[in-house]
Amino acid sequence: MSYFLMVTSFAQEVPKKEIDLEDFIERVFPIQEQDLDYEAIYEVLFQLYQNPIDINEANAEILQATYLLKPYQIESILNYRQQFGPFLSLYELQAIPEIGLEDLLRLAPFLQLGKGKSENPKDFFSRIPDANQAYLLFRHRRTWERRRGFTPADTSSSGRVSSRYLGDPNEIYIRMRLQKTRDFSFGFTLEKDAGEQFVWDRSTNRIGFNFYSFHLAKYNLGKWKNITLGDFQAAFGQGLVFGAGFILGKGAETVSTVRRSSVGILPYTAALEFGFFRGLGATYQFNRDVKATIIASRVPRDGRLQNSLDSLLEESGSFSSINQSGLHRTNSEIATKNQLKETSLGVNLEYSRKSFSGGLNFLSVNFDRPWQPTPRPYNQFDFKGDQNQNASTYFNYNWKNFFAFGEAAISTSGGTGIVAGIIGSLRKEVSMSILYRNYDRDFHSFYSNAFSESTRPNNERGIYLGLELNPIKKWKLNLHYDFFKFPWLRFRAYAPSNGYEWLSRLTFRPGKTLTTFIQIRQEQKERNISDTGESQLGYQLAPLNRINGLWNLDKQLSTRLFIRSRIMWSKIKFNENESYGFLILQDIKLHMDRWRLTGRISLFDTDDYDARLYAFESNVLWTFSIPAFSGRGIRYYLLAQYQVHPRLTLYMRIARTSFSDRKEVSSGLQTIQGNNQTDTHFLVKYDLFK
Repeated sequence: MSYFLMVTSFAQEVPKKEIDLEDFIERVFPIQEQDLDYEAIYEVLFQLYQNPIDINEANAEILQATYLLKPYQIESILNYRQQFGPFLSLYELQAIPEIGLEDLLRLAPFLQLGKGKSENPKDFFSRIPDANQAYLLFRHRRTWERRRGFTPADTSSSGRVSSRYLGDPNEIYIRMRLQKTRDFSFGFTLEKDAGEQFVWDRSTNRIGFNFYSFHLAKYNLGKWKNITLGDFQAAFGQGLVFGAGFILGKGAETVSTVRRSSVGILPYTAALEFGFFRGLGATYQFNRDVKATIIASRVPRDGRLQNSLDSLLEESGSFSSINQSGLHRTNSEIATKNQLKETSLGVNLEYSRKSFSGGLNFLSVNFDRPWQPTPRPYNQFDFKGDQNQNASTYFNYNWKNFFAFGEAAISTSGGTGIVAGIIGSLRKEVSMSILYRNYDRDFHSFYSNAFSESTRPNNERGIYLGLELNPIKKWKLNLHYDFFKFPWLRFRAYAPSNGYEWLSRLTFRPGKTLTTFIQIRQEQKERNISDTGESQLGYQLAPLNRINGLWNLDKQLSTRLFIRSRIMWSKIKFNENESYGFLILQDIKLHMDRWRLTGRISLFDTDDYDARLYAFESNVLWTFSIPAFSGRGIRYYLLAQYQVHPRLTLYMRIARTSFSDRKEVSSGLQTIQGNNQTDTHFLVKYDLFK
């Protein structure tokens, strides 16, 4: 009787506030120290959060994939559901002592209330208007100062004509998406980058837009849990074979993000032109415990062909590198477009029962031309040839408040990769993580995104320790320490080397409207003292020590007005030389009925590029921005969102950087004469059904 009264008191659903993607991204993303394109990571995570989890069906694996729950909270949810049955309202989560109102409001955008398997009494076309997402999106982006690549070509004294971009400086992006959770998903993406031509020329593999992507997915069709045609990604185990293009790890969230989750087949919706399958991906559920996934893909890749005249030294028709930028602006870049075909066949077999899940992965990747990288001191054990196979086995096991996980893989070369760890809650106030990895120098896996210090999981050994403490309700301390070794040479380190990294973040939240934290991170890696690139020289290594500090204050002044103040600094020491960097920024966000305005002004001063600083920036919908601040200057931007109609939303952003230490910006064909760079983004989103 008491239980009936308790659940019937939850009469209304939890108000689902808009997801604070900026806070989420800064918390779970790795600390930026490279000019990486994080769009693929963002896209995959955004898909996960645009498909709310059924709280009545989710197991520990699925709940952990949110990165929003502590191990003890996951265990409490599962125990509560087992004892009292399915949740009747999301508000019922408050009946769990470990889930407070603040946790509930944070989780609400990512949860839904289900009652078992979805039922679709309507025919397919009648269900389309019920789609969770149904929109058409158009985005334009441009830098308004003229880059060197868009100037008239000149001729050198030797008669050589300089290279220039063939297209205009406008970037055009179009996306359409129709999706109903656990039912269907359809979408396409079209893109032309700045400098690329909109041209129909089959001889150079260019047909209108430079990049096309599409997918069609059907879910829960009898025992077929997922059938996807077109472009997609896959994530199984800890990412040694199937990594789904994204990796979290050593960010300010020091515990939950070290573990990967087997989310299976995901439609590919990003505009990056590398790292996805194109073909068929399907998952079949044999029974409650066993399911299998098959992958068949054939996709063109950009590659640079060898230009050797000596067929005895280099195999005819081989390629030396894969172009992952997706840019085709000059004749040289166009010459790489679709120069090789990649055929992939993969299988996953997974067993899941109660608190245990495990599986087997196999992936075969074949190129129609052999890969022969240009010899360098550090790449002697890199992949060579025209085919590679990977096989792995993985497991996940949860016991009370602890999750153990691991994966072991091998490639055709005989190189192996191993990653294993545990995350858990020692008590409500203490959570921890431990992760060990060991990747051979000749371990090759093209679709892996396992936890690693390097961009690829090979030539690395390490152990990571993470800790989160909540000693007092308003205080939180995050810590991690990672020690790693590189047994073989690597880029800019032509000898075996090692290093370490530690991070500490102390957060204080005295109330719902004020949050402040201070963060310090130190990393040390060894680097060549002599960096001429000539392998015959005797290289010596010296430690490069990098320290970054950050102080942040967030204040919600009213329901409409929010401000953020932040100070960042860096110190770099290498071979007895020191350099420093400093950045101060101020944000303001204002909501006014149909308008949403976000503005920022930043002042920065760094001694050199090594001392650069990164800061996440708000941008138009589904557009990612983490610029590097180097040199001396000021940067500011204004982002405006206007709801014209319930179905029509406009976004406009203008950003400008003014340098005081230079007379030209960037280098090569990207060079701008002058000390200013002005960028605009314009986006229109039209909801098809509302």
